[in-house]
Amino acid sequence: MVSYLRKFWAVYLFTGAVVIAVALGGSRAVTAWVDSTPIERTHLVIIDAGHGGEDGGATSCTGVLESSLNLEIALRLNDLMHLLGYETQMIRTTDTAVSTEGKTIAARKASDLRNRVKAVNEAENALLVSIHQNLFADSRYSGAQVFYNSVDGAKELAQTLQETLVNSVNPGSNRQIKAASGIYLMTHSQKPSILVECGFLSNPQEEQKLRQAGYQQNLCCVIAVTLSQYFTS
Repeated sequence: MVSYLRKFWAVYLFTGAVVIAVALGGSRAVTAWVDSTPIERTHLVIIDAGHGGEDGGATSCTGVLESSLNLEIALRLNDLMHLLGYETQMIRTTDTAVSTEGKTIAARKASDLRNRVKAVNEAENALLVSIHQNLFADSRYSGAQVFYNSVDGAKELAQTLQETLVNSVNPGSNRQIKAASGIYLMTHSQKPSILVECGFLSNPQEEQKLRQAGYQQNLCCVIAVTLSQYFTS
C-alpha cells in the first residue's frame, strides 16, 4: 500500500495545494485557479452529485441532507481532478435538481434522471463517478461501498477503488463491490460508471466524519489516486 501511494505522491501534493487555496480564498477560489491553469486535459471525468433540489435524498442521524454532502464531496473531487490535469464535467454545481419537465415530484425526478443519463451518454471518452451516501435502519453499519455498471472497465475500477478505500480510510471494513442493477443512472449509462456510497449517514461516528472537510478531502484523494491509475494503466 505504501509503494502504491508513493507512486501517486503528486496527488497528495496537489491536495495540499487545494487545502491551502481553500484556507486563503475559499473552495470556489480553487475552481477559479484550476480553470486558469494551462494543463492539457486528455480525459473527461463526469462527476455526479446525487439528488439535489427538492430531492434531498436520505437524511442523516443529525438531520443533514444527503444531497448537500454529495455536492460538497463532488465539488472537492472536481477541483482535485481538474487540478491534476483531467477534464471534468459536473452534473450539478448547486443545490438544484437537473429536471426540465414534470408537474409532479415523481415526474420531475424521472426527468432529472433522464437528463443525467443524457449528459453522460452524449459526452465523448467519458467516465462517470456518481457520489452518494448510504443509510440503513441498523446504525452499526459503516464503510464506503462502490457500485459499477456493465461497461468494460467499470468493474475493475470499482474493485481497485474499493480495496483502496478499505486500506486507507475504512480499515477493517468488509464492504465489497456490487453490480449496480436497478440504479437507473448506472444501468442506462453507456460509459464506464461507478457509484460511490461514501459512508452511512445512519452511523453517528461515520456521519460526523462525512461532515468534516478533512475527511471529505481524504475520500476525494483516494478516488483521484484510483482514477489516475485507471487512466494511466
